[in-house]
Amino acid sequence: MTLLGQFALWVTFLVGLWCVAIAFSARWRDRPELAATVVRSVYAMFGCLVVASLALWKGLIGHDFNIEYVAAYTSRNLPPYYIVSAFWAGQKGSLLFWALVLSLFASLAQLLTPRRYADLMPYVAGVTSAVVAFFVSVMLFGSDPFERLAFTPADGRGLNPQLQNVGMVIHPPMLYLGYISITIPFAFAVAALLSRRLDTGWIHAIRKWTLVSWLFLSIGITLGMWWAYVELGWGGYWAWDPVENASFLPWLTMTAFLHSVMIQEKRGMLKRWNLGLIVGTFLLSIFGTFITRSGVIASVHSFTQSNVGYFFLAFLVVAAVLSFTLLYTRWPLLEAEVRLESMLSREAAFLFNNLLFVGIAFSVLWGTLFPILSEAVRGTKITVGPPFFNRVNVPLGLLLLALTGIGPLIAWRKASAANLRRQFVGPLATGAAALAMVLAAGLRDFYAATALALAGFVAGTISQEFLRGVRARRRMHGESVPLAFFRLVARNRRRYGGYIVHTGILIYFAAFAGMAFKVEREATLKPGESVELRSPFGHTYTFTHVGISQYEALNRVVSAATVQVAIDGRADGLLTSEKRQHIDSFKRPTFEPSTEVGIRSGLREDLYLVFAGAVDGTEEAVYRFNVNPLVWWVWFGGFVLAFGGLVTMWPGGGPALVPARQVQGGYAVSLVGAGTE
Repeated sequence: MTLLGQFALWVTFLVGLWCVAIAFSARWRDRPELAATVVRSVYAMFGCLVVASLALWKGLIGHDFNIEYVAAYTSRNLPPYYIVSAFWAGQKGSLLFWALVLSLFASLAQLLTPRRYADLMPYVAGVTSAVVAFFVSVMLFGSDPFERLAFTPADGRGLNPQLQNVGMVIHPPMLYLGYISITIPFAFAVAALLSRRLDTGWIHAIRKWTLVSWLFLSIGITLGMWWAYVELGWGGYWAWDPVENASFLPWLTMTAFLHSVMIQEKRGMLKRWNLGLIVGTFLLSIFGTFITRSGVIASVHSFTQSNVGYFFLAFLVVAAVLSFTLLYTRWPLLEAEVRLESMLSREAAFLFNNLLFVGIAFSVLWGTLFPILSEAVRGTKITVGPPFFNRVNVPLGLLLLALTGIGPLIAWRKASAANLRRQFVGPLATGAAALAMVLAAGLRDFYAATALALAGFVAGTISQEFLRGVRARRRMHGESVPLAFFRLVARNRRRYGGYIVHTGILIYFAAFAGMAFKVEREATLKPGESVELRSPFGHTYTFTHVGISQYEALNRVVSAATVQVAIDGRADGLLTSEKRQHIDSFKRPTFEPSTEVGIRSGLREDLYLVFAGAVDGTEEAVYRFNVNPLVWWVWFGGFVLAFGGLVTMWPGGGPALVPARQVQGGYAVSLVGAGTE
């Protein structure tokens, strides 16, 4: 099967090169049959990569340890469901997974795109085939997933213990799907530039693909935060790790594009900016892949150092030069149709929104690259830690949160004083009430209090938009409140789905603010000894060490330390944290010991227990106790954000009609229809 897999990779590579050569030579323009062949070659590449993937799957499932990749990431006693994640857990397998999914997306783009964009599709096929061919070339010449060993070991090493978590079965594919699907909007942008079709057609063609990419990235980042929280044992969910940053960067620029593209659709502005954002987002996705696979940074998320990084660095440079050169040659064709009329307008709010997104992206990129640049220039790697990122990005993030509430309240073109007074009274009152509650609760951290007050302001804006829309439908159609709400969203999914996404964002910010008040304590306890922690919400937690037990599970030896939890003197159950030593089927240790934290999650706060180890083999245990406020709301905010994204991209939705005087006021639903506001 390995020979079949390698053969399939070579066929994919050669077909991809042929497709690129024909597509970019434009020989298909006067030959429809050649254009059809270019498109069909995309399907052929997908078929070949399916064969290659099945060949690797056979090795993984059949425990063919003569394949180096199978021996490195599986073992006979690995739970079956983790064999699934082994496919993308290592560098070689993840490259094959990436190429497979990209070829699938490229095929779907050819299959599902309306015929009115037929003159773009060969170029789209050429761009996607070029990227697929590049990933296949990396496997063929640098990281072969079918490489065989000189001998066949009796068992494999198994999967890294930190990857033996349900989050790692879901998180990497979601993040990869987000990274990979970015290629489709990029391909349409390049096709529009090459064909000089620079109206809004290419934007309409990529709308769903852009939302799909953004949604997968959002889910992948949130699942990554959850995995870090439950698996790494440091008590938090975001540490500005370089690989975390690499996934966050394209999310920032993609989100900026989703906002600024509305200005181009509505007013014919920011054409150059939007193309630049799409190109930049694609390049940042390749940059993230380079960071992960080059070994130039140290991260728990990254792969080992290899020569694969040079492939990605070269591809990144070539793609950037070609893309921006093409954009420069089309610069005169991208003049804005109108100019910004007023700084008090929705266009201006969207522009400031974009500048903040790009500003945050630049600061994250600079902080991520600085250790690499400092080592290259001075020979010493200077690490940039969370204090830098927080100092720069927290104020920018709060400004962004404020604009999330301000933007929907301002009319297009130019807002009048009467419009501003009418629109801002309710949300400002909500924000002031939230601030008063925060201060009354005794919270004095400036940034946390500001975040909670702004979250109240944004909640007021969103509630006002929904309430006015529902009232308008009730007056016009006599509908009940639930029916009016449902039809309001259904008739203008892009607008109101966006408001649901904004709700998820404000929940994120409120939950992030809670971590400013977390409580932490370390203690060494003998059985029967206790330690107390005071919660930010006024409770007193008492943790009493019960003891340490040892047992053997399927592929590990476990030492479990247990504490009795009491809240304000009342017993509230047990909490356990574990030290795990993973072993192979011959009982030999395979990795360094890992820690499994104990978590009791609640709406207000989490109890977070870390067993650091036993003292001299006795039952005396070293613990770290955390009380982490509002963590549950981070995961709920991610759910709301993902739900809003699904509403926004769901097919259908027509014009939601409201009285003309309400449209003139700059709020509620548009007479023009879905997607224009």
